[in-house]
Amino acid sequence: MTVTYVIDGAEVTSLDRFWQVIGAAVNGPGGYFGSNLDALADCLHGGFGTPDDGDFVIEWHRHDEARRALGHDETVRTLRRRLERTHPGDNAAVQAQLDEARAGRGPTVFDQLVQLIEEEAPGVLRLR
Repeated sequence: MTVTYVIDGAEVTSLDRFWQVIGAAVNGPGGYFGSNLDALADCLHGGFGTPDDGDFVIEWHRHDEARRALGHDETVRTLRRRLERTHPGDNAAVQAQLDEARAGRGPTVFDQLVQLIEEEAPGVLRLR
């Protein structure tokens, strides 16, 4: 049996809020399903991800609202925070991404989330 987890895009107002919304959708209020891209990838692989680690689908309702909230402005905010914590050797790469996001170019946080889910768990994501 396939379990369906529903994310309401209207509730996704920031990347921080996304982590809360997907955690609650999968594991109930206060639940965890990643808090960064690496952790989300781990959760998607199973073993400590979905409650039953069986087949599942993530339905992202009103994803257009989340796409707007997780657009270039949120990407800039996220990259600024990452730049503060990044190893000095990675600063140039993160700064280049930040410059692109400030110019309204390049992948957004939303794009990165969708890409990660599609790569790590093909066929799991349904945008509604």
